[in-house]
Amino acid sequence: MEGGNSPSLQLQQLPLATAAVSVQPHTDSFSYKENLIGALLAIFGHLVSSIALNLQKYSHIRLAGSKDPRAYFKTKTWWSGLSLLVLGELGVFSSYAFAPLSLIVPLSAVSVVASAIIGIIFIKEKWKPKEFLRRYVLSFIGCGLAIVGTYLLVTFGPNSHEKMTAENITRHLVSWPFLLYMLVEIIVFCLLLYFYKERNANYIVIILLLVALLGSMTVVTVKAVAGMLLVSIQGTLQLDSPIFYIMLVCMIATAIYQATFLAQASQLYDSAQISSIGYILSTTVAISAGATFYLDFMGEDVLHICMFALGCLIAFLGVFLITRNRKKPVPFEPYISMDAMPGMQNMHDKGTAVQPDLKASFSYGALENNDSMPEIYTPATLPIVQEQHGPKGASAPPYRVLEHSKKE
Repeated sequence: MEGGNSPSLQLQQLPLATAAVSVQPHTDSFSYKENLIGALLAIFGHLVSSIALNLQKYSHIRLAGSKDPRAYFKTKTWWSGLSLLVLGELGVFSSYAFAPLSLIVPLSAVSVVASAIIGIIFIKEKWKPKEFLRRYVLSFIGCGLAIVGTYLLVTFGPNSHEKMTAENITRHLVSWPFLLYMLVEIIVFCLLLYFYKERNANYIVIILLLVALLGSMTVVTVKAVAGMLLVSIQGTLQLDSPIFYIMLVCMIATAIYQATFLAQASQLYDSAQISSIGYILSTTVAISAGATFYLDFMGEDVLHICMFALGCLIAFLGVFLITRNRKKPVPFEPYISMDAMPGMQNMHDKGTAVQPDLKASFSYGALENNDSMPEIYTPATLPIVQEQHGPKGASAPPYRVLEHSKKE
């Protein structure tokens, strides 16, 4: 009897064992260390990348303001920025191999905070304390909120870990939740692309949603490639699997198209709007993709999920306040103001400027279409008056200039 019942007892104990295995990674202390390592690598990478981009921008500005005939790629400053940029991107790339995707993606707010602080440090204007606080109060509040949100993200982030082997990635790739998610994302992407290309709907939300949808696939493939490289370094070779090269090609392709749409958005809209709206949309879509593909929040309790969502909202608000306080670009004026020219301060008639105001047409001064010009700016005409000859045949000038009265 006991021997006959032993197989049934083993089958009854099997689900309990699998359930214990699925919960074990969340209780393992080393998994929290992996989260910390991944978060520190991501923060370091974003900080270094922000410094690198500002160094490259500084090199361009210095060359533009000097008589140095050298190209920008021949300066040490630009090459230092490029080296730091590669180092920062490698740090962000390696962070995906340690921590969950949903934890790494929102940490890109660190680059926005670093750029705001660097911009305040290197500003050349002298401010009084009150004016300085009034000018940058929103930036300080935004930096504080972004730091608080980052702390909540790292503390209450998802703690799911699994080895990125070819077998696990293939299983996630053909799972029905991800296939359903991909179907919805492809439909939404095609609709947005139709309105953007065919209907000329050049709204910033549409363009950045296209970037976010592509970016979600980029981060999913980045985590797969980085995780398989880490497993290969640890001793289990994964580079001979076709899924590795499929993920690598998808990563490169989506990154290129994502950069293309970002370049188009930068030509139409301000960089501050792109930074804030793009960060919010990209982070939201990427977290959804990570939760669907890698099951980041599987086994997490409600408190940790709510605190993680609160950290995301606080980080969103901080980035919005930082980017809202940036200076807007001054629109180009097609004529030179007389007030800006030295020695021309007195060329006014009762406080009114000599030059006419700028209108819809792109013109300078009086070189404007007279049909749409007010009467005060129309040039004076010289009326021709024919003189009749006298009886004695005395010749007279063929015309004479009539002076306009003050009323005319």
